Amino acid sequence: MLWSVAYAQSGATGPSGIEQLVPWIAIFVVFYFFMIRPQSKQRKEHQKFLGELKRGDQVLTMSGILGRIEGLTDKYITLEISEGVKVKILRSQIAGSAKENA
Repeated sequence: MLWSVAYAQSGATGPSGIEQLVPWIAIFVVFYFFMIRPQSKQRKEHQKFLGELKRGDQVLTMSGILGRIEGLTDKYITLEISEGVKVKILRSQIAGSAKENA
């Protein structure tokens, strides 16, 4: 008789589909505000900085080279890194202003 009572009881029901999604949605929202949004904001600021570059600006490249801009095109920048020494680099490889990093 004891076995029949144990089998007759219904099992506990789990959370509904919506209740299972709520933690995942909360994780995504936190991830968005702490990771994705700041990165996109920083990328927009860097693109604006690259667009405002002009001849004579002191810049730092991604590889750590400091130089003064001698020439600009849409894709390339010519830097003078020492007196009479010029290198041509991609515009996207400019990390920032040398004045900010000094």
